[in-house]
Amino acid sequence: MSVAESRRIVLFRHAKADWPQVTDHERPLAERGRMDAAVAGRKLADSGITFDLALCSTSVRTRETWKLAVHELAHRPKTVYEERVYEASPGELIAVLNEVPDEVQTVILIGHNPGVHGLAEILAGSADTDARDRMDRRGFPAAAFAVLTYEGSWKALEPGAATLADYWAPSE
Repeated sequence: MSVAESRRIVLFRHAKADWPQVTDHERPLAERGRMDAAVAGRKLADSGITFDLALCSTSVRTRETWKLAVHELAHRPKTVYEERVYEASPGELIAVLNEVPDEVQTVILIGHNPGVHGLAEILAGSADTDARDRMDRRGFPAAAFAVLTYEGSWKALEPGAATLADYWAPSE
């Protein structure tokens, strides 16, 4: 694959979490979160995007979100549970994406706010007007995802280099 080929990045925020008496990292999904994660998975399946790689935070709520969403997809991608995605800043998430092998065309990153929303904002140098308007209006609620396109190698991914192509949030 040429490094100049089009790539896709899907930034997926974990679904709504519960607040039991556990550490933040161990918080599970709430009942609504379990429903929204499956709905988000169906929306991802309907998009026709085939993922080559999933990078998922190690937190319980992100792992549960991904498990429910991926069940809806026709193709299960290789999944890497990456500690650095938990509580990561947009810059730290870019550093993780910079390490993706160039044979990977499409990545889904399952993470947390404010990092995931910030990364969508920072990467999107341009945008589909409707997708940008919806993201600006809704923010990045639990179980939302943004689809970005990018031309170039993963090592060269930097702020402003991608295009926001689509955005979805529960109750859209």
